[in-house]
Amino acid sequence: MFKKILIANRGEIACRVIQTAGKLGIETVAVYSEADKASRHVWLADEAVCIGAAPSRESYLRADKIIAACKETGAEAVHPGYGFLSENEAFARKVEEEGIVFIGPKHYSIAAMGDKITSKKLAQEAKVNTIPGWNEAIGSAEQAVEIAGGIGYPVMIKASAGGGGKGLRIAWNDKETFDGFTLCRNEARNSFGDDRVFIEKFIEEPRHIEIQVIGDAHGNVIYLNERECSLQRRHQKVIEEAPSPFISEATRRAMGEQAVALAKAVKYQSAGTVEFVVGKDQSFYFLEMNTRLQVEHPVTECITGLDLVELMLRVAAGEKLPLTQAEVKRQGWAIECRINAEDPFRNFLPSTGRLVYFRPPCQTMSAGDTEHMFGLRVDTGVYEGGEIPMYYDSMIAKLIVHGQDRADAIAKMREALNGFVIRGISSNIPFQAALLAHPKFVSGDFTTGFIAEHYAQGFRAEDVPHEDTYFLQALAARLELWYRNRAEGLQGQFWEGYKRLPGRKFTVCVLGDEGNNSYVNVTLGGAQLGKPMAVTVHAPEGDRTYRILVDRMLGTPIHGAVNGKPFTVQMTRGRAGNPLAIRVIHNGTQMDVIVMHPRTAELHRLMPYKAPPDLSKFLLSPMPGLLVDVAVKEGQQVQAGEKLATIEAMKMENVLFAARDGIVGKIAAAKGESLAVDQVIMEFA
Repeated sequence: MFKKILIANRGEIACRVIQTAGKLGIETVAVYSEADKASRHVWLADEAVCIGAAPSRESYLRADKIIAACKETGAEAVHPGYGFLSENEAFARKVEEEGIVFIGPKHYSIAAMGDKITSKKLAQEAKVNTIPGWNEAIGSAEQAVEIAGGIGYPVMIKASAGGGGKGLRIAWNDKETFDGFTLCRNEARNSFGDDRVFIEKFIEEPRHIEIQVIGDAHGNVIYLNERECSLQRRHQKVIEEAPSPFISEATRRAMGEQAVALAKAVKYQSAGTVEFVVGKDQSFYFLEMNTRLQVEHPVTECITGLDLVELMLRVAAGEKLPLTQAEVKRQGWAIECRINAEDPFRNFLPSTGRLVYFRPPCQTMSAGDTEHMFGLRVDTGVYEGGEIPMYYDSMIAKLIVHGQDRADAIAKMREALNGFVIRGISSNIPFQAALLAHPKFVSGDFTTGFIAEHYAQGFRAEDVPHEDTYFLQALAARLELWYRNRAEGLQGQFWEGYKRLPGRKFTVCVLGDEGNNSYVNVTLGGAQLGKPMAVTVHAPEGDRTYRILVDRMLGTPIHGAVNGKPFTVQMTRGRAGNPLAIRVIHNGTQMDVIVMHPRTAELHRLMPYKAPPDLSKFLLSPMPGLLVDVAVKEGQQVQAGEKLATIEAMKMENVLFAARDGIVGKIAAAKGESLAVDQVIMEFA
């Protein structure tokens, strides 16, 4: 076994590898960019080496600097994690040539699977099901139309070097094929420097299901069951689970055996994933092979009780696999949610900045620990007070639960999301909570088009499944009474002679858009230590009484029980620009309320609504990011739809267009400037 390894990555996956290396007594070396000098993976590792400036191309993508760091520190092997250079055949070969072990497949296996056309031919030779299509590079749009007609619509036009949704189009007729071919080829040329495009049959009602494989240097390859990865947004996975709620035992076995056959055909060593598209009739076809560890590998670790990083290390050190196919277990059900720094209510725009508050739910499992299962695990590379930089991907953490069955896993995940506290930046937790509560997800009846179908207009507050908002208002009133009683008991909170006992009747005002507030009256019962308090909401459709018991009212999240059922709710004072407001967050619902005495509420209703200032003559930055281009000049006449500026953050470019005709007055931000959300970029005359 190695004495020291270098991890050629950052963030969550670097921390994950460090945990298993520590378990095996292996010293670790972290590499970091200037933007990551205070990152969690840097202080978790035994040593750390700075390899360049913040942009990936100047640091994490510099193979020469990573190899130099290995030699400098005496690292015997390199673990590439995922992303960056993990599937770079040239990097793996160079590492091997330098006498350093690459903790992953051999370079020839990466090369064979890295090209979609080549990999499909190899799959066919290995008798793996492949999608009907034309596997040679297509020369013209006219030829593409002819081929598509022969295959039969719908068809999928794909760039050979594509990935992450780039260079991909679905065509339902000749015109869409003609146009889609040209767009795919141009996009592939610009993104990957490779304009080869091919066409294959598009599978209707498809599901994305992948098989985890692992092989050693002695010719042994096994599969470790499947993962369901169909919940995707713009071809990026959102929620993954294992096993799949869809496929049968026979389909699972057939997919696993074909995945093993493909891995053996390319002499695969290490962990890898064979991805399949599965039709509604459980027919399945090879998509591609990811020659690295997957982001979603923890769900496989949960149901099998195996540490995949440990297996990668042992295989790379020349050991044989410690188990056979017959010994692979499948216990319980695991789900992973990717917690990303993005604002789901603003079309998932990236959100960068300081993590003012970062409190994940209490962990009962951890990476590298295969003894304690059926609980909750958080894999993360961030910490409270740390920065989320604009240069890399948006992942904050991975939240993983392991349940006895699928219903148990869903319930655990919903509760865990309720208790995951993030402040300072936006996260996609409300969207995750909405997905988990959707009837189609709960029943397991979904495809890769689920999010595009159900959230075609983006994600809005009204898309969150129905919540008992009266319970949340009752809880807010209970919190307010606790705060007032606490203030009464603290010396100096009230002047002598002005002390008073808080009443038991309140009005809860729910703050709405444009002053459209709603009001309900609430009556609280007597308080007995350790006993539930009866809180009655006098709703228009009739009184509702909740018996609320909480363990504490200070801080967030708040745990308790309502009518005997446990709950976890986040409550924060001073939100919505109002120091009196309380923000209540539960199951994806986010509500801002003010709890007041009934007479105060009567006066509050009379307060005029103050409209926000008119900002239509300004172009504002919709997200924090780098202003990489200003496409207009002061005094220039622009038309609606004309490009004005481009902002880049977290590997994503956002082009801003003119909403209407006008004249550019003043440009307030310069190219290369780092922008805050809603910062003025330019003003129109």
